[in-house]
Amino acid sequence: MSRILVVEDERHLAEGLRFNLEAEGYEVEVAETGEAALERLKPEAGAPLDLMVLDVMLPGKDGFTVMSEVRQAGQYIPTLMLTARGHPGDVLQGFAAGTDDYLTKPFDLPILVARIRGLLRRKEWLRLPQGSPAKAPKDTYAFDGKTVDFDLLELRVRGQVYPLTLMEANVLRYLIQHENQPVPRKKMLEEVWELHEDTDTRAIDNFIVRLRKYIEDDPSRPRHLLTLRGVGYRFVAEPK
Repeated sequence: MSRILVVEDERHLAEGLRFNLEAEGYEVEVAETGEAALERLKPEAGAPLDLMVLDVMLPGKDGFTVMSEVRQAGQYIPTLMLTARGHPGDVLQGFAAGTDDYLTKPFDLPILVARIRGLLRRKEWLRLPQGSPAKAPKDTYAFDGKTVDFDLLELRVRGQVYPLTLMEANVLRYLIQHENQPVPRKKMLEEVWELHEDTDTRAIDNFIVRLRKYIEDDPSRPRHLLTLRGVGYRFVAEPK
């Protein structure tokens, strides 16, 4: 049975989520502050968690800060941000912080449950042995001694494995699909994030910086994820 941590300071909403998710067969814990969530996520704090539903507007540390600290600590628990802040800039900030999915309030319960099931299903693939008939089809891309596994959300570089968030993987996939082509930031916002409003495109730069740390031998002198000044980026698999 999957264990979900709901981080929500509005008690009636937290208890409503607990009731409905338990009715779906999940075990649910509730944290009312960002600090309490971070404490619960420590390995010694209790039974392992499988997923986190994280509000943004929290007393103390907000959801963006919590998400950033969780990822910086090397924890890759699947996370769904659930918040009333639905402006495109907020959505991008959530993904840049490391969330896997973002759902705005008010929301339909069936959609929330479907999003949770999707995240848990991807997590479950990681636990299946190689060759298992239930394992997701392999979706990989290899270049210059590196392999991206889009099913497992992993980047393997010379024996080192780097976990990717779902959005990091989506950004990298999009650039790979447009190999050697200039990709404008605005086009990425529209086709990767499906954001069509006037949005600060610099938020994409955060993803590129993180991906370069994984991919590039020297992130300060990138050879694969190139910046096109005033335009956007270009992916090069085999630099000259």
